[in-house]
Amino acid sequence: MNTAKVKFPSLQNKIKPEDFTPLAEGYFDEENLDTEEIGYWKASWQRLKKNKIAMTALVLIVILILFAFIGPLLSPYTYDQQIRGDEALWPCLKHPFGTDRLGRDILVRCMVGSRISIIVGLVSAVIVMIVGSIYGAISGLVGGKTDIIMMRIVDIIYSVPEILLIVVIKMVISEPLDNLIQTVPAFHGLQKIGSGLIAIFIVYGLLYWVGMARIVRGQILQLKNLEFVTASEALGCSRSRLIREHLLPNCIGQLIATVMLQIPSAIFTEAFLSYLGIGVSAPMASLGSLTSEALNGIASYPYRVIFPAALISLIILSFNLFGDGLRDALDPKMKK
Repeated sequence: MNTAKVKFPSLQNKIKPEDFTPLAEGYFDEENLDTEEIGYWKASWQRLKKNKIAMTALVLIVILILFAFIGPLLSPYTYDQQIRGDEALWPCLKHPFGTDRLGRDILVRCMVGSRISIIVGLVSAVIVMIVGSIYGAISGLVGGKTDIIMMRIVDIIYSVPEILLIVVIKMVISEPLDNLIQTVPAFHGLQKIGSGLIAIFIVYGLLYWVGMARIVRGQILQLKNLEFVTASEALGCSRSRLIREHLLPNCIGQLIATVMLQIPSAIFTEAFLSYLGIGVSAPMASLGSLTSEALNGIASYPYRVIFPAALISLIILSFNLFGDGLRDALDPKMKK
């Protein structure tokens, strides 16, 4: 006490016994000291809602999906219907996107083409997610020589030119697939989409999963040494169950973000191949094939190129912007 008097002489007259009396009961009642617990998905959704560009892209995606899947049901025309007397019409009230040289309504054909693009993007993304996540999880968890061999296979696949492989696969499966479609009634529905689109799906299953595999492997390598993995192994959890129930659920944010960014890549590939004549078979419409068909009369009928090309750009841009915003929202490190 004497020491305090020497060091802090100015406090001797300021500190009084009354300053140490207990606070009145209910002093903190008006203070809300409880904080609401926010889970991972709720916090991610809150971050996503604050991203105006991503939310605008999400609204556009919903509109495009309604345009592609509901629009053809409401249209008075079908995608392959040839309307006599309405050949090569410019956009008008009856045909808002005009008609082609055969009298087919371009609006409904753009709707069907958008449907093809979205289906290709979604199906390809699912294939990439399933194959890539399983392959990457096994490689990262097992490690050692198995990991080295599996990653060298990924490096080899990266070096394969996918466009060339799609052309080769289409040439190989075209004749057998046509025979299968004609002889087996269950496969008659494949005749509309053609062997080119099936070749695209095959190549996505063979090649395009490698990027996803590397991302998942990196995540698994970070998670495999954590305590919950060690505890699961000590309790006798098998590797397949460990991947299925513990490791992959902890990678779900990266999986969803990568898949969303994979969709526009698949849509662009399909549009490009359909533009080259390797995609869907006529008379089925694709945005790429519509653009290719319109090139011959681009000087006289530019609207035939503008509408499908604008739709391709809008679909790819919407998925890219939403995927970019979703990637930021699912990152726990993003606080703003």
